[in-house]
Amino acid sequence: MIEIIIAVLVGILGGIFSGLTPGIHTNLLATLLLSLSPFLLLYASPIILSVLIVSMAITHTFLNVLPAVYLGAPDSEGNSLAVLPGHRMLLQGKGYEAVALTLLGSFLAIIMGIILTPLLLKFLPALYSSIKNYIGYFLLLASIYLVMRERKKFWSFFIFMLAGIFGMSVLNLNMKEPLFPLLSSLFGVAGLLISLKDNVKIPKQKITKIKIEKREVAKAIGSASIVGTFISLMPGLGPAQAAIIGSQIVKLTDKGFLILVGSLETLGMVISFIAIFSIQKARNGAVVVISRLMGTITQRDLILFLIIAFVVGLISIFLSLKFAKIFSKLITKINYQKLCISILILIFLMAFWLSSFLGIYILIIGSFIGMLPSLVGIGKNHLMGCLLLPVILFFLL
Repeated sequence: MIEIIIAVLVGILGGIFSGLTPGIHTNLLATLLLSLSPFLLLYASPIILSVLIVSMAITHTFLNVLPAVYLGAPDSEGNSLAVLPGHRMLLQGKGYEAVALTLLGSFLAIIMGIILTPLLLKFLPALYSSIKNYIGYFLLLASIYLVMRERKKFWSFFIFMLAGIFGMSVLNLNMKEPLFPLLSSLFGVAGLLISLKDNVKIPKQKITKIKIEKREVAKAIGSASIVGTFISLMPGLGPAQAAIIGSQIVKLTDKGFLILVGSLETLGMVISFIAIFSIQKARNGAVVVISRLMGTITQRDLILFLIIAFVVGLISIFLSLKFAKIFSKLITKINYQKLCISILILIFLMAFWLSSFLGIYILIIGSFIGMLPSLVGIGKNHLMGCLLLPVILFFLL
């Protein structure tokens, strides 16, 4: 029990670091842990290391909304769509409320995931068996839908294909960590450069309570439960795409949309624990590492992971709100442009450390591609073509 508590605390610290640092994802930290596992396993069992990764991954899904709202620098795949309504509320002095809304969605997602677990364990294997031969077609249809719903269809298609070709090129390079420079450039660096270009001025922030109808919350969580479960079976589709599809099912306000975005990434993480147990499929990097460490995930392991997720979720809400209050006070006092430049330097240093000059080269190219959606006025979700197109071609060819 003491080892589990220590693993949870260390995992929370890792999640705080990855969540608050744009461009750093738990997949990267989990991969680093895997590379160190021959040494770490001399002192800790596989289940302890897995608990650490679960804690880190869940904490990350709560904390990563802070840079998305306050810096306009979203996580690489989870909350890129939180930037728009979140940044709008920040410019109205309501950044704290925007963060609180996504946190509400994240914690309700954990509760919903735990409630749905018996149902998912019963039906997920049959559902996956019935659709696994058609995953490529589902992904293709989803991609077409996301392109066609945009007013500027040519640009949507062009950017989707450009990001897809860029993604295939990077993933076929002989490099250790291709996903870090790939996703960090398209989502992290590009967002920070746009913020610098726009010379954003942040007004004084108010610490206010959430004001939203219970019906709006229920609509957002209900939509997340339906779409999130299905999307979790689709490799390449992430919370950003799920949020767009979910928002088409029900009409949501900006506040409801933030709850939806917050819930989808956390719910996706919880369902990924269930999926690795029930269908032996890992849907994100953290769970891939857990499966390599553990080999076989038992029902007892799954129950432990869900308990850890709930406890860490409670702690993460408290931590996130504390950080949000600090951010709200500091964001108007510090030089926003210098802060963005500091984060950009950190990302470039990380890319160089992981992939040498090739990582820097990818960051530069990807950053130009990543800025295109903001410059032409379409959704950033089309940049996920960097993963979607390779996956679609893998399944269909």
